[in-house]
Amino acid sequence: MPHHKSAIKRLQTNAKRNEYNTHYRSKMRSTIKNMLGTTEKEKALSSLNDAYSLLDKLVKKNIIHRNKAAHQKARLAKHVNSL
Repeated sequence: MPHHKSAIKRLQTNAKRNEYNTHYRSKMRSTIKNMLGTTEKEKALSSLNDAYSLLDKLVKKNIIHRNKAAHQKARLAKHVNSL
């Protein structure tokens, strides 16, 4: 256990941020998994926009790196184009 006041505060902050980041990462993974599971092109196109929006928001909030978002977007676009 930390003994200094600042270390205690830092521990609490880290726990709160970890919970926040875990929530958004889980949401991202679920969205991508559902997107890759679709087999209808029209449905995939509508969910593609949602996935793009979510990835851009996560980059803006510094939850994921911009290159990871670009990689995921390309992967999703490739899936939609293959349908």
